[in-house]
Amino acid sequence: MPAACESVLEDIEDIVSAEDLKPHDRQFVRKNVVPKVRKRKSHKNVQTDDEPPSDSIIPGVQKIWIRTWGCSHNNSDGEYMAGQLAAYGYTITDNSAEADLWLLNSCTVKNPAEDHFRNSIKKAQERKKKVVLAGCVPQAQPRQEYLKGLSIIGVQQIDRVVEVVEETIKGHSVRLLGQKKDNGKRLGGARLDLPKIRKNPLIEIISINTGCLNACTYCKTKHARGDLASYPVEELVDRAKQSFQEGVCEIWLTSEDTGAYGRDIGTDLPTLLWKLVEVIPEGAMLRLGMTNPPYILEHLEEMAKILNHPRVYAFLHIPVQSASDSVLMDMKREYCVADFKQVVDFLKEKVPGITIATDIICGFPGETDEDFQETMKLVELYRFPSLFINQFYPRPGTPAAKMPQVPAAVKKQRTKDLSQLFHSYNPYDHKVGERQRVLVTEESFDSNYYVAHNPFYEQILVPKDPLLMGKMVEVSIYEAGKHFMKGQPVSDARVHTASITRPLAKGEVSGLTEEFRRAPQNGTNWKAQPSAEIPVKTRLGSWMALQFPWQQEGGGLKILSVSLALLAVLVMFYYGGMKTEL
Repeated sequence: MPAACESVLEDIEDIVSAEDLKPHDRQFVRKNVVPKVRKRKSHKNVQTDDEPPSDSIIPGVQKIWIRTWGCSHNNSDGEYMAGQLAAYGYTITDNSAEADLWLLNSCTVKNPAEDHFRNSIKKAQERKKKVVLAGCVPQAQPRQEYLKGLSIIGVQQIDRVVEVVEETIKGHSVRLLGQKKDNGKRLGGARLDLPKIRKNPLIEIISINTGCLNACTYCKTKHARGDLASYPVEELVDRAKQSFQEGVCEIWLTSEDTGAYGRDIGTDLPTLLWKLVEVIPEGAMLRLGMTNPPYILEHLEEMAKILNHPRVYAFLHIPVQSASDSVLMDMKREYCVADFKQVVDFLKEKVPGITIATDIICGFPGETDEDFQETMKLVELYRFPSLFINQFYPRPGTPAAKMPQVPAAVKKQRTKDLSQLFHSYNPYDHKVGERQRVLVTEESFDSNYYVAHNPFYEQILVPKDPLLMGKMVEVSIYEAGKHFMKGQPVSDARVHTASITRPLAKGEVSGLTEEFRRAPQNGTNWKAQPSAEIPVKTRLGSWMALQFPWQQEGGGLKILSVSLALLAVLVMFYYGGMKTEL
């Protein structure tokens, strides 16, 4: 392998000087490109390496496969990275075998997720694929042995994914792990107006903040995402507006802790939510993400009003983790079981029918049989319709990993016991025969149904009628299972179109503004003008949104562009020959 492939660079600037052309400039400024005639090497010096020299590789034409693990925040990051790469010219493929590069976006919450990530790296290397790593695993522990020599894009650097991919394709190893800051203050992350490819064109995932205010002893995500950093209200509202203009009918708000939103910038979650509901069109819905008990306690009255709003799902994910105060103290969760019960009881009273989802960790260090029985009683009391049961895994570098561990067999048994309790009740049986208003947004895993959600974000399977997709319709519930209900559209129901415009096609890039689409066709300067407020290295969203002449439908412009390019090459060769003769 060439020496260039062995070097590990901490930043793009390690190989690109201030005088060098940036990727932006290389796309639009061709006048400095002079063809070179390569001298033939003698047979004894012929390069036998399969890798072409880095200066002969043309970035932006390769195929890229993206795999994301973990939470909706991670999925949002993956959508943004896909959008930027596609806007630049790369092809995003679902076929890993045909891809030139694998972009692996990792999750560090559990050992199994990291194991899958590690195995995917190994597979990529065995298949001789270029690899770029993203997500919480490399951000939290970039010096792990199995990450050695591989390119890494940090969780706050996703707006520079094009640069990292470009240099990786050339054979360099690049690592961008810095934090976004403004006058020394940490920002929420990359800009929200970057191009993206939504996994589901009808659903927009918006990260309202990154990081959190807690220091849970079992959590590895904190090492990657850091302390709380919130996006301004106006930026989030603008992102929502843009999404609805692109045919989205459902918005998910996500972060490591949505309840803590705004504490670092002098605002709060209810303030944001009231601003957002003002811009939600009729028939579209908003879903709140996970919030920890301490921060929702302060806003119970306002949150109840918001969750009763007809365009907000009456759904809230509030992780309890354990019903033992001593275990919660060891976890450093900063609340007690009574706090959790107060939140749940209040919301159940003020928001009739609300869905409360929660998480529980089985076998946390120091958890006794009595502690676990308290958790079992809590589940029996509330009979949560949505319960995420997690067997404890010690994550390297966390305080909990150094605590005396519960035997593996005990952890496994407790996980099994809690799972059996959860599956002993059916939360939806009493709803058979009801008529419910549902929003249809996706296809079921088995492809036999479309998936819709009622106002409580309960899953309803409906007939696979293309006319229903993206629509709000009334159905009659005729069957109930553990995790779903089945509904049939009623004959006298009015089908309401939530989208204010046609949704983007699957795989279509969001965020390509009309200004950039129009520029080449109008014959204006193709080069996007830099913003005075935004540094060059964070301005990818602007210039990547451009559509180049050969991407336009107009054949005349395409022919003209190619003709001018050929003429320029001939002129350079002509003058070059004259200089040689002189």
